[in-house]
Amino acid sequence: MNRSSIIGQRVPKLDAPDKATGRATYGHDVRLPGMLHGSILYSRYPHARVLRVDASRAERLPGVKCVLTAVDNDVTGMAPHARFGYGKDSTPFKGDVVRSLQDEVAGVVAVDEETAAEAISLIGVEYEPMPALFTPAEALAEGAPLIHPDRGTNLFKRYDYSHGDLAVGEDASDVIVETSYRLPYVTHACMETSVVVARFDHRDHLTLWSTTQIPFLLQRDLSDALGIPGSQIRIIQTSIGGAFGRGLDIYPYEPIAALMARKAGRPVRVSFSRHEEFMASPARQPAEVTVRAGVREDGRITFRDVSILLDIGAYVSWGSVTPLVMMETTASLYRVPHVRFQADCVYTNNPITGAMRGYGNPQSTFFIETVMDRLAEALDMDPVEFRIRNANRPNSETPQGLVITSCGMKECLEAVAASADRTAISERSPVASRRSPATTPQLPIPNPHLKRGIGFATTLNVGGGARIYRSDGCGAMVKVDDFGHVTLVTGSTEIGQGSETVLAQIVAEVLGVRVEDVAVVNSDTDVKPWDVGVHASRTTFIAGNAAHLAAMDARTQIFETASELLGVEPEELVAKDGTVTVKGGTRADGRGVPLGKIVRHRHFREGGQVVIGDGWYDPPTKLVDKDTYKGNISAAYGFGAQMAEVEVDTETGEVRVIRLACANDVGRAINPMAVEGQIEGGAQMGLGYALTEELLVKEGKVLNPDFLDYRLFTAADMPEIETIIVETDDPGGPFGAKGVGEMGGTPTAAAIANAIYDAVGLRLTEVPMTPERVLAALERQDRKSEFHP
Repeated sequence: MNRSSIIGQRVPKLDAPDKATGRATYGHDVRLPGMLHGSILYSRYPHARVLRVDASRAERLPGVKCVLTAVDNDVTGMAPHARFGYGKDSTPFKGDVVRSLQDEVAGVVAVDEETAAEAISLIGVEYEPMPALFTPAEALAEGAPLIHPDRGTNLFKRYDYSHGDLAVGEDASDVIVETSYRLPYVTHACMETSVVVARFDHRDHLTLWSTTQIPFLLQRDLSDALGIPGSQIRIIQTSIGGAFGRGLDIYPYEPIAALMARKAGRPVRVSFSRHEEFMASPARQPAEVTVRAGVREDGRITFRDVSILLDIGAYVSWGSVTPLVMMETTASLYRVPHVRFQADCVYTNNPITGAMRGYGNPQSTFFIETVMDRLAEALDMDPVEFRIRNANRPNSETPQGLVITSCGMKECLEAVAASADRTAISERSPVASRRSPATTPQLPIPNPHLKRGIGFATTLNVGGGARIYRSDGCGAMVKVDDFGHVTLVTGSTEIGQGSETVLAQIVAEVLGVRVEDVAVVNSDTDVKPWDVGVHASRTTFIAGNAAHLAAMDARTQIFETASELLGVEPEELVAKDGTVTVKGGTRADGRGVPLGKIVRHRHFREGGQVVIGDGWYDPPTKLVDKDTYKGNISAAYGFGAQMAEVEVDTETGEVRVIRLACANDVGRAINPMAVEGQIEGGAQMGLGYALTEELLVKEGKVLNPDFLDYRLFTAADMPEIETIIVETDDPGGPFGAKGVGEMGGTPTAAAIANAIYDAVGLRLTEVPMTPERVLAALERQDRKSEFHP
């Protein structure tokens, strides 16, 4: 790797001072002159006809400006039947039929939130309840009522993928294992609840202050939903207090805010309470999974066969696309010659499911990696050795069509294995005799009811974008002013992940300036160039390449002028410390010129020009084939491995994670501190998914809509985390970098489940692995041992 002065440095986040001191403006901080407050009335039934809405009492309440219902969905007369969202099956307010308890029936605009809430309680709605469906099996049953009758079925989509020949793989297998899994709803739990502010100006153009992750796609979707030309819609992103995929689609409260602002004639803010956030926001989709897999005696995987039933809720959002990622894990994590994958996405009257960090990968990594441990045990093979034997390799292509360039999977496994204390077999572990030596840690445990074990898991994730739209590109502009100050205008979105800082480092490295000399502008669709949005661990790779191209363009212009001043060819120049010098020379010996002076010389002369570089990067990838689902969806792929050391209390069922070692192949760490933050933050979410987090839904209703009953992993719960950065220098990434945003949490639950088995011999197939579930499994194990001593 080339030596650099800024790339690879631990640079604090550029926005950290503003966020730490309260100067940052979040969505809830936006206050506009004359701003009103909107509130939404949701359905009382999960499935019903709406017979009548009586808003007369609400309209008479002092302070109420207007009330909206489904008759107000069309603000222009151009979109009376417009539907929006990924499935084009939703409207702002629901008129004839409600299909979930999330459905928006009416809205109120008032002078303050308290008045709006009181007015909501005064709206009377008469319903005719209809039969409701709360499981995919019920929804697919013969004769089941149709949630969307115009579709003719409750099956939204079936994903069918295969490569190789499953029968051949089965015949070649010496061992075959089969197991089933039940995986739950999980919510994003962002610190900041959903919020939007809408305003129409004197030209009747709409401005939306939003916490979206997809400003340009939201611009398009609002145009479809409202019948307003996209050129008349402006999206301004505020500071975002957590996203994790929540902002990857348009949701009804956003066009509702616009409808409210249009009818009221003043700016309107719609902000969710915490209860509303739990109830009305999208969730990670639950799944019922069956997995079969085989292996030869020599440890080579022969086949995988996966069937999944997914509950996508009453409307389609990006939760229905997660099978593409689950398919990727199934077909391309390790070298597997024969694969079949089938997933059914089914409408129910449950809450809507959407994108969430990892995007299906936490689910699929859980079932694939726990099955990997079962296969290793059946062969009496060390689980790390088994994984390395089947590991993906650099400069290879999977049967699914993933073109793997750099790959540090083996190095990640070796790193977490070296981190584990595997020096002796512990007599406390019931499975120690079935493992090769050096599997379980030898640590003193004073309480005989406490059993310790370790487990491993790996992960594969896109690291160079993911082409799920026609364009996966990002634009950038780099301006250098007369004083040598640099401004990067990027299409990418900052959602707290630190992308502003990484992009500033890339630009600073190219132009030879300090990071603090680079300002990043990225919040306004009227100003910044197009970008598809922040998802799929794409920003460092995609936006980073765009910023690099723009900075190189600006540097070419600077070197062109500097060569005139210094009397040498541009190829003989270097930029460093805010100065352009001749190679081997210095400013002191007259062979260097300050950056600002060069820009002024270029500017203040006849026919002068300012320095503005532009860059556009769209990776060399393709949309997967719509029939076979094969193709190279990303320009690079990241790999990771984790080792979890756990302690299980056999009296209470409590599982305590003592230590987590996380190794990730990131190509090159442009900012190691930011990489560590992403890994540790992902691990925190993975720990919650493994042990505590579950959105409880019964008959379409969320039963635990607060942080008292929805159990997040807190700082007090966190174990020791060791982050190990593996650098493989990807040939396509900026300075060799790949994305890392999602990998930190995807293998965590699997590593913990494997560690629990190592400690007490339990194979758990449901998350979260709560004390109640662990204790119940231990009791079943004890009863079974009584009958089969």
